[in-house]
Amino acid sequence: MYVIVVGAGKVGWNLGRELLEKDHEVTLIEKDQNRYLAVEQELEHNVQYGDASELWVLERAGIGRADMVITVTGDDEDNMLICQVAKEKYMVEQIIARVNNPRNKQWFDLLEITPVVSATDLILRLIEHEVPKYGLVHLLDLPQERLEIIELLLAEGSPVTGQRVGDLELPEGSLLISVLREGRGFVPGPDTVLEPGDEVLAVLDPGMEEELKAYFGPDGSSD
Repeated sequence: MYVIVVGAGKVGWNLGRELLEKDHEVTLIEKDQNRYLAVEQELEHNVQYGDASELWVLERAGIGRADMVITVTGDDEDNMLICQVAKEKYMVEQIIARVNNPRNKQWFDLLEITPVVSATDLILRLIEHEVPKYGLVHLLDLPQERLEIIELLLAEGSPVTGQRVGDLELPEGSLLISVLREGRGFVPGPDTVLEPGDEVLAVLDPGMEEELKAYFGPDGSSD
């Protein structure tokens, strides 16, 4: 692929390096001159100096033939604008945007800029994953594919504990894909019996979280 990465901070610099090591063609764009000079010492011609919110800078970087544009600057407005231009003016098929302030995610959604990556959200999900009391954790949202992956903790009173996976009558539009038990994950078979303390992963259609949560028991407990 030919990938344009906007923002050569720590994230962009490391991302560019990793993509190059995977034999992709990469151009980083950085508007801070000192930062550009530092990155240029390692990545040489793979980094360009300029403000990617200006069209001529994007065109100089070859956005017309880019397969993917990734914006990882520290400014959400810049990330939003550049992704919108890449998508609507240059018809770039794949865009990924960094969201620094999770409160701004709604504006990215409004402009249909997806997927977006929020470090805050990722850390919160890791915390929720490590703290069982949360019950239901959103692990992955795929809005374009209209799929979600969630994790549910089964407590002592969950109505499904003691049941075989093959006997479960899950709500339509949901599928149990994995069980995490005593720190080890596995794909369950029809004869797998669910136990208290199991953490189950399910893939489901958007908007089904509450229905599935009710089926397994709210917050991992029975009704």
